[in-house]
Amino acid sequence: MRVACAIPVKTSFGTMFDRSAVFVEIEDTQGNRGLGEVWCNFPACGAEHRARLLETVLFPALIGASFDSPQQCFAALDGQFARLAIQSGEAGPVAQSLAGMDIALWDLVARRAGLPLYRLLGGDTAKIPTYASGINPAQAVQTVERCRSEGHRAFKLKIGFDRSSDLDNIARISASLSENECLMVDANQAWSLNEALEIVPDLQAWPLRWLEEPMMATSPPEDWQRLAAATSIPLAAGENMMNAQEFGRAITGNAYGVIQPDLCKWGGISGVLPVAREAIAAGKLYCPHYLGGGIGLAASAHLLAAVGGDGLLEIDANENVLRSALFPAMVTDGELTLDDAPGLGLAHAFERLKALGIAGGAPA
Repeated sequence: MRVACAIPVKTSFGTMFDRSAVFVEIEDTQGNRGLGEVWCNFPACGAEHRARLLETVLFPALIGASFDSPQQCFAALDGQFARLAIQSGEAGPVAQSLAGMDIALWDLVARRAGLPLYRLLGGDTAKIPTYASGINPAQAVQTVERCRSEGHRAFKLKIGFDRSSDLDNIARISASLSENECLMVDANQAWSLNEALEIVPDLQAWPLRWLEEPMMATSPPEDWQRLAAATSIPLAAGENMMNAQEFGRAITGNAYGVIQPDLCKWGGISGVLPVAREAIAAGKLYCPHYLGGGIGLAASAHLLAAVGGDGLLEIDANENVLRSALFPAMVTDGELTLDDAPGLGLAHAFERLKALGIAGGAPA
């Protein structure tokens, strides 16, 4: 499914002119259903590619198969398609498609048990803190004011554009914050190590909660360690880490203060749940990365509620009906409260989209 952006979403590496989503629905032999979502933000044509990959390659491996748990299914399919991912150069798309399938299976299992997913996973509180994300450099202060009126108390600004305007936006937003509010910044891999080292002294003029992806995600570990040693601002990353080994190194190392897996991009619930628990046990902040449709946001919320800790749920500040129609995510005084509906609480998701007249294919 795809809808146009009223206001394009800008990052240091490109602009999003529409919002796309690949939603997955899986049904078992008893008629129980579950919903999942596959990452497909950039480039926009990726949505059709992921849908075809699911239809022609991954779903045939799932149809008729029997597994004792979503974790067992994820491990089996991840192993089955590991060589294909390497041979085809499609490691990312394969991982993203498997993640969407895994989320759908967890939703199915939780619905079948009659429990909200966070409770099935061992969580005991429905309240989770949030932050408004994806704040564009243009009209940034006004966007923060709107997000504040919508209940947010934490905000993340996109930087990595013009240095002067970046610093001006940070200064103006910081001046508007009250004692119970905070600001984070996301450079979307904009700088080299030397450029990052040049700008962090300026960034330290404000009490930023974290600095996200200041360099290429694939920069050598020693570059991340050098930057971390040069600033008191915690470094955040994880949306572009693609396996448990990468996360393990990030969690045990001293470069990162905030670990940010995107469960629609890699791992689903099965992969990210142990990563989140490991991060919290190591004293890191687990904050799920998310900037897609409503199914993935709901899954991210349930996983955060399940593992606890002091992390915040990322909620895109930009309009996206594929998110808001499915999971409105109403925020009050910086917190979101999950209801007790079974699974992800999205049993009538596709009916809501049809009622809005949103075109799109059947669930993949």
